[in-house]
Amino acid sequence: MNKTWKVGELAKLTGLTIRTLRYYDQINLFSPSGFSASGHRLYNEEDISRLHQILALKELDLSLEEIKSVLLGQHYSPIEVVSQQIKRIHDHILIQQKLLGELEYVLGLMRTKESISVEEFTKLLQLMKKSHEKFFAERKMNLERSFDRLGEFLG
Repeated sequence: MNKTWKVGELAKLTGLTIRTLRYYDQINLFSPSGFSASGHRLYNEEDISRLHQILALKELDLSLEEIKSVLLGQHYSPIEVVSQQIKRIHDHILIQQKLLGELEYVLGLMRTKESISVEEFTKLLQLMKKSHEKFFAERKMNLERSFDRLGEFLG
């Protein structure tokens, strides 16, 4: 008889929460291959193999919808998946470089003054936050446009 795991056992084995595994089942991303007589979810080795695929794709920072699409073989291109990840890493690096520049600027301002009040310091932090929010909003719009173009190209 093949080994099976209940949802709690699988959660401990993978480090995921029971809630996450149930959510994956709810959205039809990862479902158990069977149920016990008492209604408990039962996962087999094939299920665990699929979960490892999901977790590997999640490491590439793909959304759950993108992962589902890849696993279903819809518009799957390994080159596109890797290219997307490279772009995301570049975007992350740009964000970190922008934050570094802003922090260095704030540090410079702070060094030119003998002291800086809590109000001035928090005002600078708020300006940085607003700058980041604007940056993220622009990045989100650009990503949405990219996905739209990709959808049109693949559709």
